[in-house]
Amino acid sequence: MPPSTSSPNTADSDSLLQTWTLRHPDAALVGQFAKRLDLASPVASLLANRGHKETEATRIHIDASPMRLHDPMLMPDMLLACERLLTAVNGGETILVHGDYDVDGVTGTTILMRLFDLLGAKAEWHIPNRMTDGYSFGDHSIVKAQSCGATLVISVDNGTAAFETIHKLKQLGIDTIVTDHHEPPKPDPVYGALPCAVAIVNAKLPTSTYPFPELCGGAVAFKLAWAFAKHIEGSDRVSSRFKAFLEDCLSYVAIATLCDVVPLRDENRIFARSGISALGRSQNPGLKALCKVAGLDDKPKLCAQDVTFGIGPRINASGRLGTAKSAVELLLAKDEAEATRLAQVLDEMNIERRAIEKVVLEEARIEAQKFTDKERYPILLLAGQSWHQGVVGIIAARLTEEFGRPAIVIGLDGEEGRGSARSIAGFSVLEAMHGAAKNFIRYGGHAAAAGCEIREDEVDAAREAVCDHTKRWLKENGLDEITAPPLVLDCELPLNVLSDGIMHQIDKLEPYGEANVEPLFLASDVRLDGPPRRVGADQSHLMVNLRQGAKVYKAIAFKMGARADELLPGTPIHIAYKPMWNTFRGRTKLEIQLLDFQVGKLSINEQEHQQSTEAP
Repeated sequence: MPPSTSSPNTADSDSLLQTWTLRHPDAALVGQFAKRLDLASPVASLLANRGHKETEATRIHIDASPMRLHDPMLMPDMLLACERLLTAVNGGETILVHGDYDVDGVTGTTILMRLFDLLGAKAEWHIPNRMTDGYSFGDHSIVKAQSCGATLVISVDNGTAAFETIHKLKQLGIDTIVTDHHEPPKPDPVYGALPCAVAIVNAKLPTSTYPFPELCGGAVAFKLAWAFAKHIEGSDRVSSRFKAFLEDCLSYVAIATLCDVVPLRDENRIFARSGISALGRSQNPGLKALCKVAGLDDKPKLCAQDVTFGIGPRINASGRLGTAKSAVELLLAKDEAEATRLAQVLDEMNIERRAIEKVVLEEARIEAQKFTDKERYPILLLAGQSWHQGVVGIIAARLTEEFGRPAIVIGLDGEEGRGSARSIAGFSVLEAMHGAAKNFIRYGGHAAAAGCEIREDEVDAAREAVCDHTKRWLKENGLDEITAPPLVLDCELPLNVLSDGIMHQIDKLEPYGEANVEPLFLASDVRLDGPPRRVGADQSHLMVNLRQGAKVYKAIAFKMGARADELLPGTPIHIAYKPMWNTFRGRTKLEIQLLDFQVGKLSINEQEHQQSTEAP
């Protein structure tokens, strides 16, 4: 279980670093869900809080049946892509799959390479080196395409903005199919509205009518594989060989979906749930070796956090430290011994990545002290020479949590640098970066996460431009500052009411992630059942037994060891918590994780009948 990201209270219980907000969904809607879906009231409250309103639609959401996946042929340009791809396969052309170096790009590349292997097609893959090539297409793409004799390039998780490179490839007689999920760029004054690809399969194009535009890059690659299987066979139903292939590939789609932090609604919920199940039973040597090295091979049932904290970082480690070669080779491995070796390589890379991250984070925290004035610097934009460009995204996320502001962290290498940006809920960091468009060499991404390239001598100007643009945006929207979101609690669920049965119902809402947040509950007037204990190698965590009525639960509070003295025997405390299953030596028990606690009088904001923006 990863450490909590909530801000702990200080020893003074009247001084809360994080505000608690308690939701109060519409009582009639909660009652409707409880009765018609046969759910306990707290579980019905969770659904109402997440924007569900209609019983039948909510039932469909809970079931998350693969039969509800949308027809891949509805994607923009999908028929054009399939027709060009069929020509290439039948004509014995060499196809180059051009991915990206993160989890999304690596898994999507693997899906297409496994498809071409199944078909006996001639295909090679290429993923840029983060340090030397940067993101997406570039001259390296042309060199690779020419060196392997490719006449067709298929992008995965990139390409929608690669005007120049796709134009150069076309001039060389090399066609391009783009599969991507990023926002389309502004029209280029030379090349027009979009790159001159044969097909751009991206549900976010302005002309797209696809029912759900929030797929990750790996899912779009899967859609192409699925559509091509249907196109080859001329039927909506695919043969057993394609069916088995597509079902196994759901593992990769789940990994991409969860690690790329796309909204877990609609198709993404189906991909994540079905894919986690497929991952647990997959016989693919690479996936099995990866689960084993992550300590997940003996786990009876995998969950989203196993993917995001166990699988994802190890795949990402390869690309973060340079090339994603080892990650792709692992996922394509057919030999168990080779898969075991490559999984160990990724594990060692991940250990190295954590060590690098620790050093850069310490330096970035020092640099951040220069910009503590939130009014002047609503956005943290930091840069440092030799900050490893493979970890700047992680550092940006850490600083965003610690400082309660969006952060852009740039790793400089001489006169130029590459950076990553992360935001907080309710604010688009990409919008902020628009203010410094002339200062960046290039930039792009999403509201929550983005990337950029910049010259060292433009960093200070970019910081001022980003902050000025943000201040104007805040003023236009009647806001004084960007505020960190409160700790939002779904409802009160006393510990003496919590049970295994309720927890099994809560489990139906999994997997959790973006737009389907993990449930958090309030329990008031809880007592200690024995003294608290500091645990962990550095005693930074807190272990305590909590009693309410006849019920006693073991609780863990990550990174709260220093608060042990606040917990006095007999003193009532109020807890913000989430229930969890803990399996030890074959026995599974219900325990809880503390996200925060208050001693004495409860301080909480009430949110009356307010629906979440996470509505499906």
